[in-house]
Amino acid sequence: MPLLEVKNLVKTFPLKGGLFGRGKGAVHAVNGVSLSIQEGETLGLVGESGSGKTTLGRSILHLIRPDSGEVLFEGEDLSSLSPRHLRSLRRKMQIIFQDPYSSLNPRMTVGSILMEGMVIHRVGNDRARRQRVAELLEVVGLSPEAASKYPHEFSGGQRQRIGIARSLSLLPQLIICDEPVSALDVSIQAQIINLLMELKKEFKLTYLFISHDLKVVNHLSDAIAVMYLGEIMEYLPAVSLWQTRHPYTQALLEAIPLPLPDQKRERKVLKGEIPSPIHPPPGCVFHTRCPFAQEVCRREVPLLRELNGHQVACHLAEEVPPLTDKTPS
Repeated sequence: MPLLEVKNLVKTFPLKGGLFGRGKGAVHAVNGVSLSIQEGETLGLVGESGSGKTTLGRSILHLIRPDSGEVLFEGEDLSSLSPRHLRSLRRKMQIIFQDPYSSLNPRMTVGSILMEGMVIHRVGNDRARRQRVAELLEVVGLSPEAASKYPHEFSGGQRQRIGIARSLSLLPQLIICDEPVSALDVSIQAQIINLLMELKKEFKLTYLFISHDLKVVNHLSDAIAVMYLGEIMEYLPAVSLWQTRHPYTQALLEAIPLPLPDQKRERKVLKGEIPSPIHPPPGCVFHTRCPFAQEVCRREVPLLRELNGHQVACHLAEEVPPLTDKTPS
């Protein structure tokens, strides 16, 4: 049984305007998404900004209440649980936020931030909590003396280490990493990625790693889900990423910068931007930018189907030529 299973999850945000606040449509942020994560696995969730990745992650944790669908954690449907039961189950599910500057309360010391979850869930006494804080800071590469300082006294990378320590404070099984390195300098990103990989082994964690950087996702993940305009376009093992036949996944791969300045490749550059989630296009939501789109793509919504060990949502996947080169690691 998967540790986490998501079935047909839907989340829309109604728009209101005018004098009487009447409805003016809705933003279709997540549209029928299904996925699963086995215990100890890392699932990478990748897509352009605006594709619905963060909304999906927060809906899984019920930080945002989904409109419909199921989120099963250890076989329990979170939407059917009482608030008290859901609160106790949340100890097993944590999140690392994207922005290390806004995700930490500037008026609280680091020690208070790390103890907050323990206080809420009544874990240990004051002495045990302080000892746990010191241990957490050492685990993420910070000095225990950091507990008495405030967030503004740390760099962005150090703040993200504090955020990671907070996510570990209640010994979770699942951590949703919501673009945890995108706000950091490139030189710091590798340190945080290596730290996350070490912690996964040490604490036997399961990750949902959300990012727009496909190279980082491929490095970290066992499996990858590719998301576009609220829908899953492809679901495949990370080792098979370069065998993709979905035009969107191929475009994301070809957008990865080459490591050497004199290296060149032919690139299929996508035209235009992601369509408005208020009025998503009919048929395949990617057809407005797809270089291979045909009439069937404009009429019919492609369902995820098996193709060479992948799950791909594309009518024409068999006709899409494979990538001819790989980006060196």
